[in-house]
Amino acid sequence: MRWARYAQSLTGLPVKGMLTGPVTIVAWSFVRDDLPLRDVTFQVADAVRAEVRDLEAAGVSIIQVDEPALRELMPLRRESQDVYLEWAVDAYRRATSGAGDRTQIHTHLCYSDADQILAAIDALDADVTSIESARSHARILDEPAVGDFGRGLGPGVYDIHSPRVPSTEEVEESLRKALRALPAERVWVNPDCGLKTRAYGEVEAALANVVTAARRLRETVVSPVS
Repeated sequence: MRWARYAQSLTGLPVKGMLTGPVTIVAWSFVRDDLPLRDVTFQVADAVRAEVRDLEAAGVSIIQVDEPALRELMPLRRESQDVYLEWAVDAYRRATSGAGDRTQIHTHLCYSDADQILAAIDALDADVTSIESARSHARILDEPAVGDFGRGLGPGVYDIHSPRVPSTEEVEESLRKALRALPAERVWVNPDCGLKTRAYGEVEAALANVVTAARRLRETVVSPVS
């Protein structure tokens, strides 16, 4: 955790620690086949839990444990899906349960038809969930269950899969859609996913527009957008 401690030492602002969740690690790995998948996932969850505690000990107060494969790993047979989602959610909560009350836990899901498993996503109990939305034209915001989220939610406002830079007006409209579905104090502003597929020029221009749009709305809504 030397690098995490060093990064935090460079700023008075929070540095977010980034980890991959247990379900996603298992989904994207060559997994041993002598144990049930559930058992392997819980073993991985214990390892992630140790990483969460190490980051916290290094002074990192915001830790994001991504779980984009939560929907991907779900069995095709409907009769198996509820059992899977139950242990998958339990594995995630096990991975994050070592964090203290003052540590803010984030999670992220992308490209995975997340609107089909919103109850399970909410059950992850992360303080903030960032989720793909821009690429699918805010389809997820049409789901009534979105309004039941009791914690922070960040529907993406910038499709990072395209080199196209969204205008400030487009980002602002995406945020207004989010505000129609959620109270302003629970809306977080973020891209759909990570930025490593994009060139610096594209990222800088797009994020400048995202920041400008967020600042404009903060001036016009009663409760500030996060």
